[in-house]
Amino acid sequence: MKKIDAVYQVLVQLNDKGIKSISAEDLVGYLELNRSSISRYLNELYRNGKVLKSKSRPVLYSLNEKECNSPITKKESEISGFDVIAGSDLSLRVAIQQAKAAILYPPRGLHTLILGETGVGKSMFAELMHDFAKESNVIDNKAPFIRFNCADYVDNPQLILSQIFGVKKGAYTGADSDKEGLLKKSHGGILFLDEVHRLPPQGQEMLFTFIDKGCFRPLGETEKMENVETQIIAATTEYPQSSLLRTFVRRIPMIIEIPPLRDRSLIERYNLLIDFIKSESKRLNKSIYLEKNVLISYLLYECPNNIGQLKSDFQLACAKAFLKYKTNVLGYILIEQVDLQRDVKKGLMNVQKYRKEIDEVLKYKGDVLRFHFNEEKFVNNTVVSLDNDEKSEMFYDIIEKRLLELKDQGLEEKEISQILNIDIESYFNKYISKLPKILPKEKLAKVVNKEIAETVYEILNIAEMKLNKRFDEKVYIGLAIHLQVSIERIRNGNKIFNPKLNFIRVRYADEFLVAMELTKILDNRFNIEFPIDEIGYLAMFLAFDLYEQEIEKDSKVGILVMMHGDSTASSMTNVANRLIGEDYAQAIDMPLNVNVDEMYEVAKEKIINMNNGKGVLLLVDMGSLCNFGEMISDETGINIKTIQMASTPVVIEALSKAVLGRKLNSIYKACIQISRYKIEAKPRNNKIRKFLIITTCFTGEGVAETLKKIISENVIKTSSIEIKALNILDRNDFLAHVEKLSKEYKILAVVGTVNIFIENIPFIPAPDILDGSANDKINKLIKTEEIYMKIEDTLKNHIEIIGIESVVDECRLIIKNIEEVLSIMINEEVKSGIILHIAFMIDRIKNGESNKIVEDFREIRNQYNREFIFIKQALKPLEQKYEININDSELSNIVKIIVKNNEA
Repeated sequence: MKKIDAVYQVLVQLNDKGIKSISAEDLVGYLELNRSSISRYLNELYRNGKVLKSKSRPVLYSLNEKECNSPITKKESEISGFDVIAGSDLSLRVAIQQAKAAILYPPRGLHTLILGETGVGKSMFAELMHDFAKESNVIDNKAPFIRFNCADYVDNPQLILSQIFGVKKGAYTGADSDKEGLLKKSHGGILFLDEVHRLPPQGQEMLFTFIDKGCFRPLGETEKMENVETQIIAATTEYPQSSLLRTFVRRIPMIIEIPPLRDRSLIERYNLLIDFIKSESKRLNKSIYLEKNVLISYLLYECPNNIGQLKSDFQLACAKAFLKYKTNVLGYILIEQVDLQRDVKKGLMNVQKYRKEIDEVLKYKGDVLRFHFNEEKFVNNTVVSLDNDEKSEMFYDIIEKRLLELKDQGLEEKEISQILNIDIESYFNKYISKLPKILPKEKLAKVVNKEIAETVYEILNIAEMKLNKRFDEKVYIGLAIHLQVSIERIRNGNKIFNPKLNFIRVRYADEFLVAMELTKILDNRFNIEFPIDEIGYLAMFLAFDLYEQEIEKDSKVGILVMMHGDSTASSMTNVANRLIGEDYAQAIDMPLNVNVDEMYEVAKEKIINMNNGKGVLLLVDMGSLCNFGEMISDETGINIKTIQMASTPVVIEALSKAVLGRKLNSIYKACIQISRYKIEAKPRNNKIRKFLIITTCFTGEGVAETLKKIISENVIKTSSIEIKALNILDRNDFLAHVEKLSKEYKILAVVGTVNIFIENIPFIPAPDILDGSANDKINKLIKTEEIYMKIEDTLKNHIEIIGIESVVDECRLIIKNIEEVLSIMINEEVKSGIILHIAFMIDRIKNGESNKIVEDFREIRNQYNREFIFIKQALKPLEQKYEININDSELSNIVKIIVKNNEA
């Protein structure tokens, strides 16, 4: 078939499936042709009147309905299964030609032996031969295709022979009647014998007799020969040089070899993956999303068991993604890198080796690809929104809702327990460990009602005596808040469910018994009956030990620099360590002649030794090193972030933040900012003139509303400030909500019992609000922000540079970084002066005025060399954004202001 005809026929088939128009790029997935060739053929078909094309971009092609009955659709265009199989024009081209010849060879085709490793698709290939025989009218449309695997009966030779050739009554003990064999049942069709080398010697001779003469004797038959018209297709994984296989090769006229997956092109593997994704999408009746790196991993990983393994590995990842979808972790089926098996992930390590081929196969593809079986194509550059509707449900409601969803799916209790993914023990550890340590009764009474506060002190005193332990003050406030919610729930008749009840009973048996005694006091005091599930929660509070759960304070994020070259990483690390004054960052040099797998093991061992519970930041230059972090994290469970194309300033930034005890995510974001020379803080929207304080608790009610009321009564009375109460049960939902609010407000602070640790937004503990000690702090925050707003107004009125007012937020972030790196504190008045100084300096330089010359700038640079280097680095984002150069003389002025302020 001509290639132009193949293009046309694909359009016909898609049209029959309801896909009326398609682009040349999307047709690449259906044909073994590149995009330019397909475009050429489509345009030729357009000139011939066969297809229509749109004027849109991208250009879409569709059938010309008036021409659909042309000869091309009736005669030349009939495409067999062979023509659409992946690799039909590439690695399988010769094999397909041989197969067609074997089927068409008169009078009834040639017996065929298919060679190939496990999983290359020998069975499928044999079925396609059967389909082709029917399409070519060589055999009847209802002719049988019978499959038999000789390995299934390898331990029982007699049974193999009786299955294939049939058996005569009395041939052996138990043969009490004549039995027709598969060879006779396949008369007029094809008998496919898989793993044929497992046939016993007697079976081989009987098979060869049939191949040579077209007749055979059933097992036990001594006289009568049976004649059948059956074509034998045999398959084997045996090596060609084996003596057994040589015997088959001599007797079977057509030998077809199916190449292993490693010898096939990337475009072939890509098309195979497309077929698998189509199949899974149809089975689930859902769109399937894939990260681009997932596709690359499947294209490049070692797959020793060929197509069969490729399919099963993909189905496993798809199952994991479907589980996330079903448990409401995601609202759609997305296969991410974390869903892949370790061996599949290692495919990314080969990306540099196959960069050209990958770019060719995946060009124009976005970072996330969407696929649906009805659309028959990937949709590129898909933006996936992770936001769900805002949740106001209480903790119990969420547990109950998820439980019902899982039960509706027909899952058993054990499966529900695994999928539910609600770790109550971890919840309590995080919840209580972040509550304030000191909380007198009078403070507690402001959070919950007086009766509950007094009851909590009473029952915990009893528990201390019975369990011979002392409870931290955090347990008091945690239990008080918890009880207030649960009592209200019980009184309203709402069910309480504890998915870890049995676990708690076993692991915390003593605490559970004491909790049962304490609930009697609670039952009588509040005239309700606490259910057994709630007793489990109370036992968790009694079992919690803050000091055993507390992570060692001195632990810090590990910093590892790993780069190509004999000394690149070591030199860079030495500079950073000496400049910071801490011999903390570590390095691994990767000589260019060292094997990647060896370096992977070295890096893994190094990271395991470095990790102290806070994670490791891996700074690399390029190539396969970029993938080490994620793979080692998956293998070891260590939290690892990777910075690519790292430079000396980035290493210095990472090290300075690590020694200050900053968290891994915070250090990572700071390094990304430095590496890209971009300001992380978003410039304030000029329309935003309102401030916001967020109060929090797990439900967004109770404590959060109480804090909101207290704050509103004690802060500066101004129309420019609002207070909102939010729930923090789902941290991701909370952070998404905060991100949304930040577009409307300047968020001054988050107030609550649990610190969510939002970058650049201060946290105020709830007890500081209750005793009034935080009032001055909040009022000061409001006044400070009003001052900075006035500075913005001043800049807009006196400086013509567009967007210069945003320098306020940019400089505040820069000053904050300088304070942390140099371990100094700069008061707000000086900060305001620095911001104004920098803004007018930018204006001067942009307008072409000469830089101010400071006579003693060399002396300042020499005296404060360390500070000079850090501050110069910190100002780089401003130089990049405003396209200016801050020379050493100008810089010395800023250094002097900062240093003199600290010395004072």
